[in-house]
Formats: sequence, structure tokens, C-alpha cells
Amino acid sequence: MTLTRGLTIVILLFALYCGLDPFKHSPIQGFPDFEAHKINLPSWSEVPMDQDKDNLLQKSELMFVNQVQGPESIAFDPLGHGPYTGVADGKILFWNGLSWIDFAYTSPNRSELCNSKESASPLSYAETEHICGRPLGLRFDKKTGDLYIADAYFGLMKVGPQGGLATSLATEAEGVPLRFTNDVDIDAEGNVYFTDSSNKFQRRNFVHLVFSGEDSGRVLRYSSATKETVVLVRNIQFPNGISLSKDGSFFVFSEGITGRLRKYWLKGDKAGTSEILAILPGFPDNVRVNENGDFWVGIHCRRYMYGYLNALYPKIRKFILKLPIPTRIHYLLQIGGRFHAVIVKYSPEGKLLQILEDSEGKVVKAVSEVEEKDGKLWIGSVLMPFIAVYHLT
Repeated sequence: MTLTRGLTIVILLFALYCGLDPFKHSPIQGFPDFEAHKINLPSWSEVPMDQDKDNLLQKSELMFVNQVQGPESIAFDPLGHGPYTGVADGKILFWNGLSWIDFAYTSPNRSELCNSKESASPLSYAETEHICGRPLGLRFDKKTGDLYIADAYFGLMKVGPQGGLATSLATEAEGVPLRFTNDVDIDAEGNVYFTDSSNKFQRRNFVHLVFSGEDSGRVLRYSSATKETVVLVRNIQFPNGISLSKDGSFFVFSEGITGRLRKYWLKGDKAGTSEILAILPGFPDNVRVNENGDFWVGIHCRRYMYGYLNALYPKIRKFILKLPIPTRIHYLLQIGGRFHAVIVKYSPEGKLLQILEDSEGKVVKAVSEVEEKDGKLWIGSVLMPFIAVYHLT
């Protein structure tokens, strides 16, 4: 057999393997209707390249290691007690100063399947979270002490100050079910603002939502007075975190795939309109306002050229996703090959005020949310088994 003939056979066998994917390694092999969409990205020159050269997040303290699995959101009640956090097994936990205790849960159908597993990772609960619930965004009503919950599967919910089984407030809007309820905030009048990241992909398939780039995401408002839910913004590519401004004149939400913060006006001449507040250095998750009115944004990772080009050319992206390459490898390529945390702070006008990171992922590997309290940043991550605390002063 000549070398040329041998190479031809190898190439043909490789092509056949890629085409058949016998071991089902392609991340989209279970999604026959998967479509890749073009993502309307800002130009590369607009993506901030500012860096924290001192990697200050490496000075963070890791707390409650392996005691909390996937603490996406962190909240403190009106009395300052806490933190409270939602974890991967579907419960909301409360730190009473000595230990974590069960505070609330979102699923009325909890069973043995939902019990915490020893040595389990946050991702290992994905197969049962549609049964057990997956609380993501958390917010306390400062007047009543009620906790509002965005549960990825059970929609918008609320539980009283004593905890227990949460009550369902909204599971659909305009006849379209909430399939990936993500984050929540509440104003002084009892209006609840929240995001639904997709009506095609559920949370356990969030990576596929990123790969697809589809734009069925919505931002919604639930009225505690009328019990009605209305859509404020639609056709968004993975809306994620949401936070009202300090004065309540607007809210900010993150566009997870396009990597932007968008401002939606609630009061004034611009009420009912939205505008881009900031272009972010990477893929954002939750947004939280501090006492000064500035916004902290958790960034899963920086944007890299590989992901940028994939976003611009959906046909090439779909072709690559059909190859028998495991989802984990695709995800690592998207985030630059390694986990690394980035936190940014923006003014209400969209000015970048501060950036903190652990570019090597030595201490803080990923960030979902940043809650500022008493000179500390409480850092949660849906992917990690701990809460990190960074001292600002």
C-alpha cells in the first residue's frame, strides 16, 4: 500500500467517523432541530481590553467549600441576616452564623432523587433539576421580608420570611411558558422584573443555548397588585441578570451572548425604551446594584477570538458542532481553554469603574453574581462548590 493510498483511507475513515458520530460525542446529536443563528456582536474594537494585572481576585477567601453546590445568587434579608443562596439540589439555604440550614424549596414534587449527594459537583444535579427545581436569582422585598425567586423550571416564585415551599406567581406570559426563568428584582411598588432566557432551551442545556445564539429570550414584569405578567423586551439572545437602579428610574439587564448591558427606562421621557449601557469584556451573568448606585456584573469569562468568529459565522459553527467532539471541549474553546473569573463595576451612565479578575483561575474560577455588603464582595457561581469573599478595603 502506497503512502498516498494509506492517507486517503485514513482521511475517508475519519470523514466517515465524523459523519456517523458512532459514540454520540457531538454536543448537538440529541437536538435534531438545532439551528445556529448569527449573533449581533459589537465590533471587536469595542470590546474592553482593560485588565486587572494584579489578579486581585486571587486574594479572595473561599468560604463554605463543598457545603454549597452551585450558589448562583446571594441575598441578605432586610435585617442583614444571611447569606441566603439557592443551590444545585433545588433548595434555598440560609447561613445562621453557625451552619447552613434549609430555608425554602421551589418544587412541590421533591423526592429522594433530590437529596444532596456526597462528593457531587454542581453539574451532576442537571439530570434531576427539572424535578427538584433550580433556584437562580434571589431578591428580598425590603418591606415585607418576602423572598422572590427565579426558578429555572418553576418560573417566578415567592416565599415568606419563615421559608418553606415557595408559591408560584407566574409560569407563562402571553401564552408562552417560562422555560428558563433566570433572575429577578422588585421595586417599591411591588412590581417584579425578571428574565426568561429562552423558550427553546432549558437551564440544563444552557451550553446549547450559547452555541445556538437563538433570540427567544424575554424581560418581563409581574404586578403584585393585578397578578398580571407582561413582556417588556423580547427577542433577546440569552437575557440573564437584572437589577433596578438605585432611584428606580430604570433597570439594567445583561445580554449573555452578545456581551452587553442594556438599560430599560421606567420613568421620564424615555420610559418604555431601552438602550445599550455598556459593551462588556465577556459573557455576563447577574447584575447587582450597590449603595452608591453602581452596578457589579459577574463575567463567566472573557471573549476570545475563537468564540467571536464562531458567533459571526453560524454555518461554520453548526458544522464544527456536528463533529464528534465532546461538549466540554467546545465549551473550553469558547472560554479560552480554562476557567477564569472576571468582575466589573459600571456607573449608571455606563462608565467602567473597576475590574477584578483571577485570569489564571487559581482561586476564583467562575462568577455568576457579585453582592456588595459592608465593604465585601460576596461572589457566587452556578458552577462552583463555594462562595468567595473579596474585601474591598
